[in-house]
Parts: sequence; C-alpha cells; structure tokens
Amino acid sequence: MGGDIRTCKEQKQLMAHLGNCLDSEQLFYDPEQTEKYFSYQKYFPFDLYPWERFVFFFHNCIFTEKDLPRWRDLFGYMGRGAGKNGYLSFEDFCLLTETNGIQGYDIDICANSEEQAKTSFMEIYNVLDNPQFSRLFRHNFKWTLTEIANKKTGSTLKYRTNNAKSKDGLRSGKVDFDELHAYENWANLDVFTTGLGKKPHPRVSYMTTDGDVREGPLDALKNRSFEILSGKKPDNGLLPFICRLDSDDEVHDERNWPKANPSLPYKPELMQEIRTQYQNYLDDPVKNAGFMTKRMNRPQSAMDVQVTSWDNILKTNRPLPDLHGQKCVIGIDYTKTTDFMSACALFRGDDGVYYGKHHSWFCTRSRDRERIKIPLDEMERRGLLTFVDDVEVSADYVAEWIDALKYEYDVVKIAADSYRWSILSRALGQIGFDARDREQVKLVRPSDIMFVQGKIDSLFNSGKIVWGDDPLMRWFTNNVKLVSAPNNNFKYDKIEGKSRKTDGFMAFVHAMTIEDAIPEYYEPVYLEPIVL
Repeated sequence: MGGDIRTCKEQKQLMAHLGNCLDSEQLFYDPEQTEKYFSYQKYFPFDLYPWERFVFFFHNCIFTEKDLPRWRDLFGYMGRGAGKNGYLSFEDFCLLTETNGIQGYDIDICANSEEQAKTSFMEIYNVLDNPQFSRLFRHNFKWTLTEIANKKTGSTLKYRTNNAKSKDGLRSGKVDFDELHAYENWANLDVFTTGLGKKPHPRVSYMTTDGDVREGPLDALKNRSFEILSGKKPDNGLLPFICRLDSDDEVHDERNWPKANPSLPYKPELMQEIRTQYQNYLDDPVKNAGFMTKRMNRPQSAMDVQVTSWDNILKTNRPLPDLHGQKCVIGIDYTKTTDFMSACALFRGDDGVYYGKHHSWFCTRSRDRERIKIPLDEMERRGLLTFVDDVEVSADYVAEWIDALKYEYDVVKIAADSYRWSILSRALGQIGFDARDREQVKLVRPSDIMFVQGKIDSLFNSGKIVWGDDPLMRWFTNNVKLVSAPNNNFKYDKIEGKSRKTDGFMAFVHAMTIEDAIPEYYEPVYLEPIVL
C-alpha cells in the first residue's frame, strides 16, 4: 500500500493525550533497559511492527517519579490478523527476563478456551525450543508444555482457561486477557486481577478484536477508552490503543482498512485475504456480518435483517429529561410466565424524541437462566430488574409498578399482546385498566406491530429514541431480528430463542402502537401555594 497510512479518530486522540501527559507529568524511562528489551526481537520469527514498538514502549518502559508503570493496563483493540498474539508473546518474554529486574514476576495468559490461551504461550515455547537458541536459553530458562520459568528471576508463565474457580491466591505480576470479546461478565477477569499488587509493577494486557457479546467487559472497556480519549475522564493508568473504521461506509475504500488493522500495510498476503472476504461481504452482508465485526471492528448483528445497528442502539444512552407530571403510555410484554416480564413507559418530547423508562422481572427458576449472556445480578443492582423467586412471574408485579408510576406520571393508556391479556386482566383491572374501554387499553395484534415497525426504524436512524443508561434494554434490542412478512412488511423475532431475550424491546414496541395517545412534552406549571 503506497502513500500515507490512514489512522482512525481514536489513534489521533491517543497521540494528543500521550503528548499532554509527557508535557505535564514527571515521567522517566531507562534507555538501557528499553534497548535490551527490543534486542530480544532477534529470537522471534517476526519483526515488530511500528504499532507494537509504540505500544510496548508506553506500556512497559515509561514510569512515574514513584517508579510505577505510568500505563499499567493496555487495551489493544484491533482487527483480526494484526498480530495480537505475537505482540503478547514478545511482551511476556521480555517481562520474564532479568531485564525486567523483578523476582517472581509471574504471568498468566487467560482466554475462554485452552487453544486460545496456549497460542502466545506456545510461541514463546517454540522460541526457547528452537535449536538455534535452545542451548543459550537453557542457562536461564526451563520449559515444559504447561509452564515456562526463568531460573534466575523465578518468574513463570502459565496459560489458564476462563474458569474462575480455584484461582484465589494468585500472585501474578502480569495478567493477559486474550480475545476479551468472548467474556460475558467480569467474574473471571476479577478473579485473576485481584492477585495483582503483590508484586512490583503490576500490569494487565487486554488484547481483542470485536465480537458478538454486548454489554460485557469489552463494551465497558471501549466506552471507558472513548471517554479517556475525548478528555471526559482521566486515564487512571489505561493505555487505550483503539483501531477501527470511523464509520461503516469507510469499508468501501481499502485505503481505510489500516485504521482497523495497523499491521496491514506490512502484510500483503493478509491484504489479499481481506479483499476476498470483502467481496463475500458485498455479496451477502448478512451471512458475512463477521467481516465488519472482526476485521473492521464495526460490530454488526448476525441476523436475517438487522433491527438496527449497534451504533443506533448506543444512541439511546442519553440522559432523560425531567418527566415528572408528563403523560405517558405503557407497553407490556409477557410471553412466558416462567421467564421475563417487561414493561416500558413511553413519553414524547417536543422535539420528536421518544423517551422510555423500562423495568423487567425475571423468574429465578427459568430453565434458560444459565444460557443468558448478560449479568442479571448487575441489572438488579442498577434497579432495572427484579428477581422473582417463585414458580412464575405474577401479573401483580407489573400492576404494582404501574400503580406506583401513577403518582409521578399521568398514565393515559396501556398496550399488551392480545393473546396474553387473559393473564394480565385481573391485576390491571384492579388498578383501573379495563380492556373493554378502548381509551384505556389496547390489545396489540401482529398487524399493529408491522404498522409501527417502519416508524421505529426511522426513529432509531435519526437518534430519536432515548432510554437513558439502560444496558438491559440495549441487550434486549440487540437480540431482535426483522423477519419478512406479507405485503413487504416486517415483523420482529428473536435471534435465538433460549439465550437472546427480547421482552424489554417488545414492551417498547407495544407502547409505540399507542404513541398517538401521548401529547407532546410540556413544561409543568407549578402554582404558588395559596395561604388562607
């Protein structure tokens, strides 16, 4: 690839951020140690790319005046094929050596599968076992297929799979998380990182492409990185090396591809492979959605027809205005009594934006609980979910929730699936909502949903749906696909029936079928108290 190499917005922001840090802080590095580290490159069957030298230097060689790593944690986020494992192999080898100067600097490589966890480990093993160097290395190292140890520093390298059991008591100097996108929650990561700090210069390396798990550790680290790079938060020791396209449309110019993969200008074979995969993506974007997600770090949902893009879903995470006293409608989704039940209060702003406040209930005895890929305990702590420890979720829960809302908002109408109304009718009737009164209750039919689908799609595209910071609602929405229906219509369905739940989103859809009952937002007028 000739000419200048293009970089993404986050890479430019990182350069500005690091420049500010170097200008304003008392930071140091040891030129001899740095040179010695890079001299180890000769033992590896590859040359370090410029991005690898850059990242290694800032992650391992820059220290504060208190002799602490300035950037303790590395978040390396780049497209598949960039050489993330090769980088980890080189970094871990260097930190095992006497050049690091820390005794017992143990390193753990963690991944969801043993095969992935062993990748960087085996690269180092093969370096040590190379007949060209093995006699030299035997003075300082001993190695087996399960552990590599430096005899002089007492430092060890091991690989570990994603199993949080029996990991307490680790005394790691460094922990690697390979392919972070596969982690569904923080439980396993926390177990490995709580042992850090028992050895000097603790470090963590998170290396990953993007993937299909949403609202997990990867998304959390991405969001934190974006806030650091935009100046909204201090970095707190995180070095966010983000590589991705700046927009989906940039994929159609291959000169943009190095934005997602900084190694691409130096790997012509990989460039040709990506060209082939790009053509396959053009032929069938649905079947080849992984091309955008894993090669370009632009997450795409793997579905028949995407309900909306992940970027559009993220746009819903904006603050809600003061809705006290406003009129609203409520949609309810209640597909199975032994699973989720969800409700969504819907408001309309004076700017054409629709605001939603959602709550869900979950039966703790659900047979699908172990399949669900979102931390339900965290959703409960955030007040978005209520656990119901019973044989089913009673309709009384949603009735109590709506009854409580009536003290803060003016609830004008309710919508629920016509096929489930018999389950809800008694409880909602007790708080004043009777299906015989069409001004109070709408029984939603499939045709009603197909009628509002186009408007919902337009609202997503224009960023006019706001739910606040509601990761459970974002998860519900990302689990929805559009399925063709007669007369060029679409209906909503689940991507996967047992683990990818959609209840919260469908509660929002039901509310949208009666959105015409909501007047536009108005500023409440508060009268002065009358003193008699």
